[in-house]
Amino acid sequence: MHPKLADDLSRLPEVLRSARDFAAWEVSGLDDRPVARPGKAPDPEPLPSEGVGAEGALARFAERWAPGFSGSAGPRYLGFVTGGATPASLTGDWLAGAFDQNASGSGGSSAAALQRETLGWLRELFGLSAAHSGAFVTGATVSNIVGLAIAREWVGERRGVSVSREGVAALGPFDVLSGSPHSSVTKALSVLGIGRDRLRAVPVLAGNREAVDVEQLAAALEALGGAPAVVVANAGTVNTVDFDDLRAIAALKERYDFWLHVDAAFGAFAALSPEHAHLVEGLDAADSVCVDLHKWLNVPYDAAVQFTRRQDLQVRVFHNASPYLGLPTGDPDFLHLTPENSQRLRALPAWFSLAAYGSAGHREIVERNVALARRLGERIAGTGQLRLLAPVRLNVVCFTLAGEPTQERVHAVARAVADSGEAFVTPTVYDGTHGLRAAFSNWRTSEADTDRVFEALSTAAAALS
Repeated sequence: MHPKLADDLSRLPEVLRSARDFAAWEVSGLDDRPVARPGKAPDPEPLPSEGVGAEGALARFAERWAPGFSGSAGPRYLGFVTGGATPASLTGDWLAGAFDQNASGSGGSSAAALQRETLGWLRELFGLSAAHSGAFVTGATVSNIVGLAIAREWVGERRGVSVSREGVAALGPFDVLSGSPHSSVTKALSVLGIGRDRLRAVPVLAGNREAVDVEQLAAALEALGGAPAVVVANAGTVNTVDFDDLRAIAALKERYDFWLHVDAAFGAFAALSPEHAHLVEGLDAADSVCVDLHKWLNVPYDAAVQFTRRQDLQVRVFHNASPYLGLPTGDPDFLHLTPENSQRLRALPAWFSLAAYGSAGHREIVERNVALARRLGERIAGTGQLRLLAPVRLNVVCFTLAGEPTQERVHAVARAVADSGEAFVTPTVYDGTHGLRAAFSNWRTSEADTDRVFEALSTAAAALS
């Protein structure tokens, strides 16, 4: 055994304590450290020959790399839709690394059973019935890829073609209909060989909306003349958190032949709030569902889930036919359900957080984040420097400069806020206007944090005038 490796093994408790102390210091200082680190990264160094051991590596990381990491796990990082890591989920994540289970199958370990328990808890959290089976994946993009791969196989079933055996060329083209799809949907269509150009944009509702016009969707389905199609419904659009009417869309299945995939990457968490649960009514009628967990469940990257009513088609697409892995059974191992064979035990951080805080604890996070988004929206609406681009429907505030919202000026505000270290927001374009998004999904964010974000935005906007 290499001497450094043998020494680390003999001193493993001390090594882990050093890592614990360093991590605890970093996490406890999140409120005060710069939210973004836009500066230059260190230049790469040559690969070490002998190495410096685990504690030496920790010291080098702390000196060279840690100072340039963002405070994205902290309370004022409002870019994209970024959660943090609850104390319990961080504990679970560390233990997932310590136990180092390959959660792809049930042989020799209870890890797969823990995944199934966690998936059952998540189904309950989002109001899904037992008709939906699930699996863990890396993020919403892969969740959408899995859901649309199953949808592709369903279209093949309708046409008498097994895409998993004959290939997508044997299937031929089919239409994918959506009102305001996330960019990961077009990426999924490209990966799956369906083609980005098969996405058909359906008009959305009038009046500053991103939700699909269900009557226009019905007309688009009618125009297909009975050909099977895929509908991608949105439960929480990225700019304004608008929701398609899932119940009305599902009702169209009585007249038209289509697979209903719902991208509920973070919008599914509306189900936790009695005030907003109506937004996801009808989710259980979906044929496949995408939900991200490293967003509003506040577990560490990377973690998401996918659910479907047609696990049989899922196994047809993703099964791994190898004698040493075993064939899929009535309760298939997870390696038969997603692109991955080997899988980290991503369920453990989610299990820890759900066990630690329950549905009530996660409901409080959701409702507090929604209230804080409203607070920021109200403050923006009351200033002459900024204006809202859309109502604050849930946890995202979409806004722009009150005057001259050019790309250059709007992006300058985003850069100035990042450079200040006070906050981080991301640019967007909404209804042809350049704007900014502030997405609240971190479990630590408070009213004081929200007010600091507003002051940073106001200062940056004032500097342009």
